[in-house]
Amino acid sequence: MASVLNFAWLQMIERIGANSPASSVRFCARDASRYNCGMPMTQNRQRIRSTTVLCVRKDSRVVMAGDGQVTMGEGVVKHNAKKIRRLYSDKILAGFAGSTADALSLFTRFENKLQEFHGNLARAAVELSKEWRTDRMLRHLEALLIVADIKSTFLLSGNGDVIEPDEGICAIGSGGPYALSAARALAKHTKMSPKDIAQEAMRIAADICIYTNATFVIEEL
Repeated sequence: MASVLNFAWLQMIERIGANSPASSVRFCARDASRYNCGMPMTQNRQRIRSTTVLCVRKDSRVVMAGDGQVTMGEGVVKHNAKKIRRLYSDKILAGFAGSTADALSLFTRFENKLQEFHGNLARAAVELSKEWRTDRMLRHLEALLIVADIKSTFLLSGNGDVIEPDEGICAIGSGGPYALSAARALAKHTKMSPKDIAQEAMRIAADICIYTNATFVIEEL
């Protein structure tokens, strides 16, 4: 009985759609029991936000800084999250933007790659990026990573990107562009240390980006 009613309802929608060319009603006439296939679909994925992570390399030193705010929907749920980790016997820094669970999964795999390639950051980054893009499970993980050792810095994404930034400075997350711009200007026009540059650039990003706070975690090599 229900399927008969559904089919009658579908026929009525079809007539309305035929008489109203501008109507946005869409439907699937092949199977009346699947009339929901014609409903407008929206993307539930939200832009990676609630994060600013900045990496500054200067004078043979590298500093990575991240804010502590975690935003869920329209509210702040945590103020002092740690988005930066030390890996491979504290010789490598890694920061993330995106889902915490996804990032932790990637950190674990990245550390395994570091062990496999004896701490070779470039090789580990390339291999993780390849696996991230091609693995059926990994390619659904939504995050961005910055990884750095004393010699190199790389930005990694699930699209297979392995980017070594110009001038040794890069940033990710919603406040990333603000922090990146500030850090580049400070590095070019001042004699500040990399740690001071990172702190000041993060403060500027926190003043502008509503998804970034002024509680920073800073690690240095």
